Amino acid sequence: MLITPVSYTLAVGAAAGPTPMNAFDNALLAAGIGNMNLLKVSSILPPGAKFVETLEIAPGSLVPTAYCTWTSEVPGEHIAAAVGVGLSRDSFGVIMEFAGTGRSEQAEAEISRMLEEAFQQRQMKLHEVRTRGVDYQVRTLGSVVAAAILWY
Repeated sequence: MLITPVSYTLAVGAAAGPTPMNAFDNALLAAGIGNMNLLKVSSILPPGAKFVETLEIAPGSLVPTAYCTWTSEVPGEHIAAAVGVGLSRDSFGVIMEFAGTGRSEQAEAEISRMLEEAFQQRQMKLHEVRTRGVDYQVRTLGSVVAAAILWY
């Protein structure tokens, strides 16, 4: 039996850590998604899924998530991650993620461009775009994460 998620939440986080994995884990915790098991999915938002600002998912849950991350050990470097959802009026949505060097505003602008292209390729009309981004200036080692969490 397949269960289709009915809700989605956009989450972002940034943090430092003593190792790249610790920095990533700390960024997940900062985003509020560090205590669940993220199952990486591609980029389709189920039809009718509703945006929910706050997650209500038990620790250890297996959660379908479209996410991206970037980790850097370059002092002074700005790193960013963003996630966005493009919605149609009467069909499914599309999720896009971006992570790299730069600022959150640049990452969110790239998400908007990617969503426009994705909808054009599908010959669908883009009705609404919702994005969230985060950036971080690296001191010694830092990580950023952006995620669209699909839940039930």
